[in-house]
Amino acid sequence: MSQPMSTLSFILLSILLTRAVSANYAHRNNTCRSFCGNLTIDYPFATRSGCGHFGYRDLLFCVNDVLMFHITSGSYRVLEIDYAFQTLTLSDPAMSTCNRILRDGKGNGFEVESWRSPYLNPAPDNIFMLLGCHAQSPLFQGFPEKHLPCRNVSSMGCEAYQACPAWTSSGSYKSERNTIYGLSPPDCCSVSFESIRSINLTRLRCQGYSSAYSLAPIHVSSTPNSWSYGIRVIYSVPGDFSFCRSCEATGGTCGYDADAVRDLCYCGSWNSTSNCDKGSNISSGGRQLLPSLGSKAGFWTCLLIWTTIWKFSA
Repeated sequence: MSQPMSTLSFILLSILLTRAVSANYAHRNNTCRSFCGNLTIDYPFATRSGCGHFGYRDLLFCVNDVLMFHITSGSYRVLEIDYAFQTLTLSDPAMSTCNRILRDGKGNGFEVESWRSPYLNPAPDNIFMLLGCHAQSPLFQGFPEKHLPCRNVSSMGCEAYQACPAWTSSGSYKSERNTIYGLSPPDCCSVSFESIRSINLTRLRCQGYSSAYSLAPIHVSSTPNSWSYGIRVIYSVPGDFSFCRSCEATGGTCGYDADAVRDLCYCGSWNSTSNCDKGSNISSGGRQLLPSLGSKAGFWTCLLIWTTIWKFSA
């Protein structure tokens, strides 16, 4: 009869089997990809700490199957995430449209944290139409010395609002303009985000705003009721995207170390600072983290095997 297996052998076997099952689980399942309503949340975004890119941490929140986007200026509903074109489409309920004019000063506008601004900003074809701005608004005083004229963006502008039901019914649009804005400012001033870098209604002393964007590469319809209303934001991945590509190519999931604020590759029962082929030991950048995401199935499998071997070896 063969000698009974030692307790140490059982422990070593359990560890090996746990890692094997966990790694296989992580390879078949992206442990950081999630869903909120009908939207897929994937790299560089996430709703869980440690997932996605650390530059987008604390940005998205899923509340009752509604994906919310939170920055300095406020919270917005996410309507769409286009990973191919790297854009997000946001909605602000306090924003005016062609059928509804809001002038209560409660709109969010758009103002992002300074450390996010290099890789998260409204698209160039997104127009902001500022409503009811005071004569002493910085819009009409210059930023800080150069005069900033109101102008169209992607063939969209305030003049076209004359066809909007909400504007014509309320009579709020002033068709005549005085070239000296300080004396008689226009009731609507359309600007691009690049021209002022921040849409803050309080600072700009405006009563409300609207935002629209163009999906057409060359020409957009001049009819405002056919415009796409919302804020179209372009994002990019900070730093070197090759880390995530290398991680995913070796069966890992991209994430970050919340304490050290650095990239991590989740490889089942352990994490790596490189990829799942090179980070299997401490010297090459990996470190053991048990238990890990996906290791629960491996734990129960190993417990069953360990118990069975113990019975037969007793």
